[in-house]
Amino acid sequence: MNIFTRIREDVAAARSHDPAARGVFEVFFVYSGLHAVWWHRVSHVLWRRGLRFLPRTISQLTRFITGIEIHPGAHIGRRFFIDHGMGVVIGETAEVGDDVLIYHGVTLGGTGHDHGKRHPTVGDRVVIGAGAKLLGNIEIGHDSAVGANAVVVRSAPPWTTLTGIPAEGRPRRGAPVAETPDTADFYVI
Repeated sequence: MNIFTRIREDVAAARSHDPAARGVFEVFFVYSGLHAVWWHRVSHVLWRRGLRFLPRTISQLTRFITGIEIHPGAHIGRRFFIDHGMGVVIGETAEVGDDVLIYHGVTLGGTGHDHGKRHPTVGDRVVIGAGAKLLGNIEIGHDSAVGANAVVVRSAPPWTTLTGIPAEGRPRRGAPVAETPDTADFYVI
């Protein structure tokens, strides 16, 4: 897939998620969430080639300009959109699936000083509300939703709604019957 196709996809995703988007021109030039993702892609390619200083410099400059910090080591899927992105932090070993929407103040962070995988894995088509914190090496299943200001410290199956501090899961409305998890799959901390 070439870069122009990817950019068109990203702009279309932003327009589909944001009812305030007035047109392609506006989205392309003023949406800081898109700019942060595009610069992340550049820094991620350099990171994968073994460079460290230049990608980190790019990510820090992007953070300075957009208010969004995405570590160059993080894996970001297609059509990822950050709406009102100020204060978003995505850690080094985080993995974000396709068609994910997150709002301002979201943290995909680690816990402790362990080496290896220490940040969340977010499935496809997940929505993460403003101020939510997903911490540690956890997995959030496809088609889940994380409520605003939730603090998620345990994994959740697909089609889950996570709310509270610490977050508790329950089946998400609209889940196909065949994909609705058993209540035994949910946790209460």
